[in-house]
Amino acid sequence: MNTPKISFVSLGCPKALVDSERIITQLRAEGYELSKSHIGADAVIVNTCGFLDSAKAESLAAISEAMAQNGKVIVTGCMGAEPEEILKAHPDIAAVTGPQAYESVMQAVHKVAPPLHDPYLDLVPDQGVKLTPRHYAYLKISEGCNNRCSFCIIPSLRGDLVSRPLNEVMREAEKLVKSGVKEILVISQDTSAYGVDVKYAPSEWQGREYQTRFLDLARALGELGVWIRLHYVYPYPHVDEVIPLMAEGKILPYLDIPFQHASAKVLKAMRRPAHQDKTLERIQKWRSICPDLAIRSTFIVGFPGETEEDFQELLSFLDEAKLERVGCFPYEPVKGAKANDLGLELVDDEIKQSRYKRFMERQQAISAKRLASRVGRRIKVLIDEGGATQAKGRSPWDAPEIDGHVHITSRRPLRTGELVMVKIERADAYDLYGVAV
Repeated sequence: MNTPKISFVSLGCPKALVDSERIITQLRAEGYELSKSHIGADAVIVNTCGFLDSAKAESLAAISEAMAQNGKVIVTGCMGAEPEEILKAHPDIAAVTGPQAYESVMQAVHKVAPPLHDPYLDLVPDQGVKLTPRHYAYLKISEGCNNRCSFCIIPSLRGDLVSRPLNEVMREAEKLVKSGVKEILVISQDTSAYGVDVKYAPSEWQGREYQTRFLDLARALGELGVWIRLHYVYPYPHVDEVIPLMAEGKILPYLDIPFQHASAKVLKAMRRPAHQDKTLERIQKWRSICPDLAIRSTFIVGFPGETEEDFQELLSFLDEAKLERVGCFPYEPVKGAKANDLGLELVDDEIKQSRYKRFMERQQAISAKRLASRVGRRIKVLIDEGGATQAKGRSPWDAPEIDGHVHITSRRPLRTGELVMVKIERADAYDLYGVAV
C-alpha cells in the first residue's frame, strides 16, 4: 500500500500557524506524507481563521477549492468553532473541529485516511515539524484570552487564558535552539498576561526556580543566546520591568503592543484592558532606559462612535509617540462581537477609508524619519534570503512578514540564517540598505 498523503492549508495568524505545526508534526510522527497538491491527496486539512468577515471569506474559499479538487476535507481552526456556516455551504464535508482540537483532527484523519503503521516518533525531529524557515520559529506560550475587547470574538473561539508551564515552554525553546533556530518569536493572545491563570505558579528550569510570569520567562529565554522577540504585549504596568533586559541585550529591543487607539472615549467603547492613560509617558521612560527600543503597534480607525475629534487625537498620539512600525485597519464589524450592541453610530465607509489614508500618510513620514536615524550605524542583521553579492535580512527592529527588511551588498556570499554585521548607508519609509562589514 502507498503511504497516505495529506494536503494542508494554514490560514490566519502566527498562533494558528503553531497549531498547524503541531498537527503536521503528529501527521509525520504517524507516517503520513504531506502533499503539495489537493489533487491526488488522501485528505485535505484546512486550518481556518474566523476573526473578521474577510478572513471567513478567505477560509470558505479555501474550503471550497479543497472540496472541488479533492472532496475529503477536514476543517479546523477558529472558524470551526462555529461550524454552521461551513456545513451549510458543504454538508458532505468530512469533519469540522474548533481551534486547538488536535486529537479531533487526528481522529478525523484516521477515519478518512487510516495510517499504514503505528507511529515511530524518531521519524520526527525533536523540535517538531516547522512551517517557518529553519532559522526562526514561533513559540506559543499560552492559549486563549481573558480580555473582552468589544471588537473581538477570540475568547469565544479559543476560550480563556491557559498558560503553558514555564519549564515546558523552555524545553521547547531549547530544542529549537539546538535545531539551529536563531530567532524565537514569543506569541500568544496576551503575552504579558502569561501566568495569571495559574497565579504565577513556581516552575523549575535548569536547577533554578522561576515564576510562571512574563518577566521570569523573558529572563529565562534571554539566557539561550538567540534573538528573542516579544509579540502581542498589552501595556500592563509590569511590562516596564522587561525593558532593562532589552537594554542589557538579553532580548531584542522590540515590543509589539496593539494600542488600537488613543482616544479615551474610543478605548472605553473598545473595552481595552490595561493602563493606557499614561502611554506616552511610559514610552518616553522605556526609551530613556533602552534608547534602541522599537515599538510596533496596530490601530483601528472608524470604530463605532469615533468622531473627527477622536481621530485627531489619534493623529496627535502618532506625532508624539513616534512609533517605528504601525499597522492600521478600518473597522470591520464581526458577527458576535459586543461592539455590535453598543448602540453607537456607525462611521460611514468613505470616512473610514479617508481616515485610514490620512493615518497611513502621517505614520509613513514618522517611520521614514525613525529609519533615517539608523543610517551610519553598524547593526546585526539576520539573513532571510542569502546570496553571492546581494542578500536580504532583518534588523533587531524587524519581525518577519510584518515589518521591513535590510537589503545588503556583500563581497562574500551570505547564507540564510547567518547573523552578519551591516553598515547602514541609506533608508526609505520601510527598509534599510547597507553593506556587510
